[in-house]
Amino acid sequence: MRHKRSTPNRGFRIADQIQRDLAELIRDLKDPRIGLVTLNSVEISADYAHAKVYFSQLLGDTAACTEALNEAAGFLRNGLFKRLAIHTVPTLHFHYDRTTERAADISALIAKANATRVKDDE
Repeated sequence: MRHKRSTPNRGFRIADQIQRDLAELIRDLKDPRIGLVTLNSVEISADYAHAKVYFSQLLGDTAACTEALNEAAGFLRNGLFKRLAIHTVPTLHFHYDRTTERAADISALIAKANATRVKDDE
């Protein structure tokens, strides 16, 4: 019995395609809780059954946005079924990603520290 070898990086390619397609599908959602959202990454489980979708948001209530995206997950998954040529479209789980927020905070702290050091040198 021969086993079909899985293509290297297939999971990454599918995750990337899901990220691009989801970005388009989310833009079409009419829910006011979902503001300007950026999809940062998608992680797919080994069996392709679940996908964690990490997003950031410029303005708005992140808890409400997370709730709205998770409520729309079934609708979004349906949209992916129509776009993706794979047997199993994963169940979507949306998570707010604080990476961008933390990076901005760290940059502000560095700028503040540098400004203080310049004053001390003078």
